[in-house]
Amino acid sequence: MTETLESIAEAMVAPGKGILAADESSGTIKKRFDTINLESTESNRRDYREMLFRTEEAMKNHISGVILYDETIRQKAKDGTPLVDLIKQAGSIPGIKVDAGAKAMAGFPGELVTEGLDGLRERLAEYYDLGARFAKWRAVIDIADGIPTMGCIEANAEALARYAALCQEQKIVPIVEPEVLMDGAHTADRCFEVTEVTLRTVFARLAAHRVKLEGTILKPNMVVSGKKCSTQASVQEVAEKTITVFKRTVPAAVPGIVFLSGGQSDEDATAHLNAMNAIGGLPWKLSFSYGRALQAAPLKAWGGKAENVAAAQRAFLHRARMNGLAALGQWKAELEKAA
Repeated sequence: MTETLESIAEAMVAPGKGILAADESSGTIKKRFDTINLESTESNRRDYREMLFRTEEAMKNHISGVILYDETIRQKAKDGTPLVDLIKQAGSIPGIKVDAGAKAMAGFPGELVTEGLDGLRERLAEYYDLGARFAKWRAVIDIADGIPTMGCIEANAEALARYAALCQEQKIVPIVEPEVLMDGAHTADRCFEVTEVTLRTVFARLAAHRVKLEGTILKPNMVVSGKKCSTQASVQEVAEKTITVFKRTVPAAVPGIVFLSGGQSDEDATAHLNAMNAIGGLPWKLSFSYGRALQAAPLKAWGGKAENVAAAQRAFLHRARMNGLAALGQWKAELEKAA
C-alpha cells in the first residue's frame, strides 16, 4: 500500500482506536517515576515503555499510533528489537514529538510560545528514516486575568502552521495541538470562548500555509471548567459545548480529532469522549491521544518491579479498552467496575 498523508491520518483515527502519548520529556517522566520511587534511568524508561508496547491486545485492538520522544524512537528493547519495530509489529504507527517546549513569550507576561522551528526540516527527515509517520507540536494557551491575548494566540497558531507545512513536506502527518489549559478558575463558557478564537486562528494560519487538512489531525482540549472553578460543567455539558465549538471552527476535511486529557481524571476523560460520540452525526472521527489518562494506572501497578509487569499490562489494556469503547460511543460507567 502506498503511504499517503491521507491514508496515515485515516489509520490514526481507525474506529475504536486512539493514540498513546508516550512522549514525556526527561523531566516529566522523572516526575512520573518519582511517584513510584523509581530512578529515571535510560534503562528504566526503556523497560517501562517496552512493557506498554508489548501489551499486545491493547496495542493491536485499541492503539492506532504512539507518540514517542527523541530518546525513545532511538531505543532498542531488552532483546535488541528497536522499539519502533515493536510498535509496527502491533499494527500501530510510530510518531514523534518535535517541539522544543513552551517558553515565556517576550513582552507578554504570563504567556507562552512554543519553540523548535529551527532545524525542524532536517530533524523531520531523520525521524522519517527512523520510522515516524506522524509528528506532534503542542501550543499552550493559558486563561487568567487579561490573558490570553491575540498576540499569544496568533504567535502560537503561526508556529503550528509552519510546523505542519514542514511535516507534510517530509511525508509526515502533523498532529496540531493547541491546548487551552484547564488550570484556572474560569468557567466552561470562558473556556468555550477562548477555544473558539484559538481554533479559528489556527485554521486560518493552516490555510495561509497551504497545509492539506485531509493529511492533518487536530489534538485539542475539551471545553471544560477550570480546575479551580466552583461550578464544574457536567459530562453532557462538556460534550455539547465541545462539539458546538468544533462545528463552528473545524473544517469537515480534517479526518479526525484526538483529544488530550489535559489533567482530567482517567474516567472523566473517557466519559467525556464517550458522550461526544454518543451524540454522533459528526464529519470527523473523535478519538483520544492520552498520556497520563492511559498510563497512570499501569505505572502505579508496575511500580518499577519486574514481577508486576503482567498486572501493569492488564491495567493498560483496561484503560485502552475503555477509551476504545468511548471512541465508538459504547462505553458505560459500570464497565469500569467490572475490571
